[in-house]
Amino acid sequence: MKHVTERPFAKPEAAARQLLQLASGTEAVQDGRIHIEKINYPFLYTLKASGTEFGAGLRWAVEKGWFELHESGTYVRLLAGEDLLAKG
Repeated sequence: MKHVTERPFAKPEAAARQLLQLASGTEAVQDGRIHIEKINYPFLYTLKASGTEFGAGLRWAVEKGWFELHESGTYVRLLAGEDLLAKG
């Protein structure tokens, strides 16, 4: 019998909040942009989340207006304020 453990980022909102936290701790480059790999790598490899969870969290954050995703997909811009981080 195989036991399945609950994934902490299975819900898109939880993944989005974690991405928001990672992005807020990342130094932005020109024009407030954050390279996507600066939040992608720690999310996938340090936190052991999946690519599907990353994609769902990123879409959720963009839909909620927390991030602006560059059309190339290589940058995000943090639009959310400190109040969202306090709620997380």
